[in-house]
Amino acid sequence: MTTDSPEALLVEGLQELYYSEQQLVDALGELSEQTEDESAAQAFSQHQEVTREHVNRIEEVFEQMDQEPDTKQEQVVDALIDEHEQFAQENEGEVLDRYNIEVGQKTEHYEIAAYGNATSLAGKLGYDEAADTLEQTLREEEQALDELSQVGEQFDEDIAAD
Repeated sequence: MTTDSPEALLVEGLQELYYSEQQLVDALGELSEQTEDESAAQAFSQHQEVTREHVNRIEEVFEQMDQEPDTKQEQVVDALIDEHEQFAQENEGEVLDRYNIEVGQKTEHYEIAAYGNATSLAGKLGYDEAADTLEQTLREEEQALDELSQVGEQFDEDIAAD
């Protein structure tokens, strides 16, 4: 992969985020449906709605940068989804619920890193409006990670008490 400028690197990163968010809309729906723990299922369902907004926001960022929205396959997200699908076929109940929380946290960490980099680069390249838009999504991803972490801690406390 050859990228000839920081702007091209930013666009490529946005394409990967656009792809990732689209994939995660579906994945979050599956997580919500297959998770028995009510708090975790609700967190996935709520974040699915927020993720739909993230897809729209990335389209806005492309527009703010005078770029056409496009996707580029992101292998990290594909691997997380594939790994989850395999685990879900072989496990159920509390183990699957806890794993779903874990994979959600892994995904949020990836998104935080990706949005953090895109936000910084957009700002440095003078795309201030795009950087502000990306920053908003970054903050929401950090909030989602915090919420999932709290759900995971409560889940662990509940199963330890049983």
